[in-house]
Amino acid sequence: MLLLVAALLLLGTVLGTVAHAPLPVSLLAGGAIALWLAVFAVRERYGRRRTSAH
Repeated sequence: MLLLVAALLLLGTVLGTVAHAPLPVSLLAGGAIALWLAVFAVRERYGRRRTSAH
């Protein structure tokens, strides 16, 4: 429950910051985060295939 409260507080802080930032900055930051998550997902997918013992 404490983790959920902390996540909601962090989300509120981030959304409040994005609301005051210019739109191009928000879009650039969102794109960078999406790219990082995509790279992470691809690395996790291929990393698990190589180390799988099954």
